[in-house]
Amino acid sequence: MISRRIWAAAAFGVAFAASAWGQAANWPTRPITLVVPFAAGGPTDVVARTLGASMTRTLGQTVVVENRLGAGGTIATAAVARANPDGYTFFIHHTGMATAPALYRKLPFNPLTDFEFVSQAVEVPMTLLARKDFPPNNFPEFAAYVKANAAKINLANAGLGAVSQLCGMLLEKSLGVKVTSVPFQGTAPAMQALLGGQVDILCDQTTQTLPQIKGGKVKFYGVTTPARIKVMPEAPTLAEQGLKGFEVVVWHGIYAPKGTPKPILEKMNAAVRTALKDPMVVQRMAEMGAEIVPDSQLTPEALQVKLKTEIDKWGPIIKAAGAFAD
Repeated sequence: MISRRIWAAAAFGVAFAASAWGQAANWPTRPITLVVPFAAGGPTDVVARTLGASMTRTLGQTVVVENRLGAGGTIATAAVARANPDGYTFFIHHTGMATAPALYRKLPFNPLTDFEFVSQAVEVPMTLLARKDFPPNNFPEFAAYVKANAAKINLANAGLGAVSQLCGMLLEKSLGVKVTSVPFQGTAPAMQALLGGQVDILCDQTTQTLPQIKGGKVKFYGVTTPARIKVMPEAPTLAEQGLKGFEVVVWHGIYAPKGTPKPILEKMNAAVRTALKDPMVVQRMAEMGAEIVPDSQLTPEALQVKLKTEIDKWGPIIKAAGAFAD
């Protein structure tokens, strides 16, 4: 009797595996959903739609971008973790995938174990800005001024868990100060407040800040990457101006629900790689100041390592700042 049960279980496993491989061989046969946990028109949404348009041509099926908002991206992330792993639901998220475990006391998913890893995609540098009439004219003056006037300085961000908030936390830690944090409902209102002089400082992505920097509408103090960026090679980094070890980059990764067949993941990874070499995608990313990651970082394993490294980096910073959400 036991032998029959073992044989039946083995036969079922073989049949299931054969079915999954057969399904993967024909994939995709209908539109694919790429979930974005933020509003349409935002940086992650633009990255998703640009990649999706190119992958649609490669895969022969439409890649439909679906925006699911709420709770700093955790609502969409939890929904994807519970989705059917049939190869028709994928997910793109930025650095927030790594900060969620420290930001939220009760998280309905585990970023490292509840997903399959597909690929990294692009990285977006951050820029340190101030209102146009902010007194300091360069970063050394900025650092000295903020240290001397921290109690009366306010720093805008795009809300809990936004990379602009994380950049602000790291800036405070690096300078050894505590300024007043002013959260907004997104990057656009935060930038409008800076342009209007209602807030003093903002740290945000090049996707949002390039027009204001090039138009001379803000004070610009440097980029947050280890090396200078292609879109503004003349712009100094904060590190080369004395803020050693300061690095904030918004990186984007693509994931799938746990259990998605490996052959489908491999096809999706190949589609992402093809899209990142598409001249249309390359041009659009360059216009945004986003930089396509090297080929060596486009493996599922590289994305998994990146996520783990970023969780370890941001966890202590967030906990030390006491920035939590229920």
